[in-house]
Amino acid sequence: MRMIENIITPTPINGELDQSAPPIIDRFGRSFNYLRLALNEQCNLRCIYCMPEEGIDFRSKDKLLTTEEIFRLIEIASQMGVSKIRFTGGEPLLRKDISELVRFSHHCKGIESVHLTTNGLLLSKQIDKLETSGLSGINISLDTLTPKKFSIITRRDGLDLVLNSLHKAMESTIQSIKLNVVAMRGFNDDELMDFVYLTEKNNITVRFIELMPFDSHQIWKTGKFYGADHIVSDIKNQVDELNPIDGSRTEHHIFRVNDYTGKVAVIPAYSRSLCGACNRIRITADGKLLNCLYSQDETNLRDAMRTGKTDMMIKEMIYGTMKKKFKDGWEAQNQGNDNRESMTQIGG
Repeated sequence: MRMIENIITPTPINGELDQSAPPIIDRFGRSFNYLRLALNEQCNLRCIYCMPEEGIDFRSKDKLLTTEEIFRLIEIASQMGVSKIRFTGGEPLLRKDISELVRFSHHCKGIESVHLTTNGLLLSKQIDKLETSGLSGINISLDTLTPKKFSIITRRDGLDLVLNSLHKAMESTIQSIKLNVVAMRGFNDDELMDFVYLTEKNNITVRFIELMPFDSHQIWKTGKFYGADHIVSDIKNQVDELNPIDGSRTEHHIFRVNDYTGKVAVIPAYSRSLCGACNRIRITADGKLLNCLYSQDETNLRDAMRTGKTDMMIKEMIYGTMKKKFKDGWEAQNQGNDNRESMTQIGG
C-alpha cells in the first residue's frame, strides 16, 4: 500500500508495468480522454434540483471507492489515453484525501490537467493546499448572487462563504476558474447580467447550464426549464457585442461580451446538442462506469477490482462499455430503468 502522506509519483499496481493501451473510441468515432470521477455522494447543501431536503439513502462507506482504488483507476485511465481528470461529488471537498488525490493525478504519467467541481463552501480553507498539490482548474457551482435565493435553492445558508471562495480562487495561481450557474426560468433568469458582469474585470468563465432531470421531485417539469437558445438570445439582447470564441467541448455556446476580460458560456445539458463532441467517461463514487450522463447501464469496476481482476481485464471492461455508448443522451435515457434518483449519485 502507498503511504498517502508521502506520495510523489504513481507506481505500478498489482505488479503490472505502466503500459500504454489504444485510445478509447466508440462506434461513432468519438474518442474519450476526459474522466469525471465522483468521490462521494454526500453534500453539505440540498439544492432543489438535486435531492430532497432530508437527503437520500446514501451508500455506506464500504461501498464507495477507496483511495487506493481511485489511484488504480486513474492509472488505468491514463494508460488508455485519458489526459484530463475532474473530481466531482456530492461535494468532493468533504473527502479528507482530496489533496492527495489531486497530487497523485497531477504526477500521473499522461495526465495533463486535474480539475475539481465544488459548491465552494469549504474551498477557501483548502485552496492553498489544492494549489500546491497541482490543481489545474476549479468549477464553482453558484446559481444566485442573492442570499435569500441562495437559501431557497440550497436549503442552507452560506452565500458569503461561496463568494469568498470565488475571490480566493481568482487570486490563486490555478489556471482555470469557472462559475457554473444552473439557469431556471422565473428564479434566476433576472440575474443573467449580474453573472455576466462578473466577467468584465475577472478572467473567469461564467457558464449557464440547462436544468437537467435528475431530482427526486422533478423540479425540471415545473416550468423552470430555461433552454440554451433562449439564454443566449436573452443575453444577446442585453449587451452591445456577443463575440463567439473557442471553449471546451461542453461549452457549446461560448462568447466574450463586449471587451470583457472573461468569458460567458451556455451549456445545453438537457437539449443535448453537444453529444456529438462528447469526450467524457464517468465513474460514480461507488465505482460504476457510465458511458453517458443519461445512461441506464452501469459497469461495476469497484467489484472487478475487489474480486481480483487485472488491469488488462478492467481496461477491456472500459473499452466494451464505451463501445456501446449511444449516439446521444436521448437514446441513452430511453434504455432501461432509472438506476439513480439524484444527481449526487451520478457525479456532477
